[in-house]
Amino acid sequence: MPDLKARVKECALDLGFDLVRVTTAEPFLRDERAAVERVRQGLMDGLPWYTEDRVRKANRPESLLEGAKSVVSLAVSYNTGEPEEDGPLRGKVARYAWGDDYHELLKPRLRRFADALTPLAGREVRTRVFVDDGPMNDRAAAARSGLGWFGKNTNILTPTHGSWVFLGQVVTDLELAPDAPLAKTCGNCVRCIDDCPTGAIVAPYVIDNRRCISFLTIELRGPIPRELRPLVGAWVFGCDICQDVCPVNRKARLGGEAAFRQRGDFAAPELIPLLELDEQGFRERFRGSPMKRAKLSGLKRNACVALGNLGDPAAVPALARALAGDDALVRSHAAWALGRIGGAAAQSALSAAQRTEADAAVTEEIALALSEAAAGA
Repeated sequence: MPDLKARVKECALDLGFDLVRVTTAEPFLRDERAAVERVRQGLMDGLPWYTEDRVRKANRPESLLEGAKSVVSLAVSYNTGEPEEDGPLRGKVARYAWGDDYHELLKPRLRRFADALTPLAGREVRTRVFVDDGPMNDRAAAARSGLGWFGKNTNILTPTHGSWVFLGQVVTDLELAPDAPLAKTCGNCVRCIDDCPTGAIVAPYVIDNRRCISFLTIELRGPIPRELRPLVGAWVFGCDICQDVCPVNRKARLGGEAAFRQRGDFAAPELIPLLELDEQGFRERFRGSPMKRAKLSGLKRNACVALGNLGDPAAVPALARALAGDDALVRSHAAWALGRIGGAAAQSALSAAQRTEADAAVTEEIALALSEAAAGA
């Protein structure tokens, strides 16, 4: 008869997890020290919830569950193939957001797995489950359990599914023999560092959150810094560049989870319809999608930046409408985009807005955009 650990792993696989490993509930002290240093260096600025206190809690499983003995680390692949759409005036979306919100699938699945531990163990088993929405260092647990290893972009790389995986953790008072970490590294490869357009990977295993396109397009609630806007390209939600160029990911298996398959044109959405969404349309379109995290104003801001970088004059009428009637955050980025595109129509829209705009930040953006448009004429 299989031992308890084998039955626990079999249960996880039967529930639809692609990978499962086990580590102890001992603190992740190396990871804690590194994260505290990142906070003190200001590299996590923009995430006010990411504090030293939270870091310490996240790296000490026993602070999350009294009497914790083990952490079961699990993963589900979201690699469902290549995007189905391409063409002009389309944005880019990180692969993890092409389908349904992973929290809504993984949390219930993790709870079913956690509930199954009691009958498997023959006693009441206490647990806490985490995806990435709680104070748990899921990547530290995944690395120490041997589920994967740290890539230089700080993502966890698994031997079979690359970094295209969602991680989940179950902290439990059930004592299970730990698995060994993998004896693998990225070696001399630095493709993710070299190809990051904003230079956000400032050293191997060190991210400057303030420069990461994923932060800029999702978490940032204010304006995207002007000097970074040209580097964002056409990304409107997240970024996959450091994963796309990773040699490990080129050999990654496809995942079989139907919920993560591409919804509509989510991989490469048309930008002008995004820019013209209202609140109701936004809620309807992105119900059950990770993309709702960016909020309507943030997504429209991102669409403006993408349109400015694509530089197609066909976007000028939509950008002019946004400049004339949207909120201040969107107006300021619409002005920037019109300045990037240039041409008589763009300059006309900027000049008209300059005469009526009352917001100081938007007025400044319009003036800078007019100067750029004039210089490019």
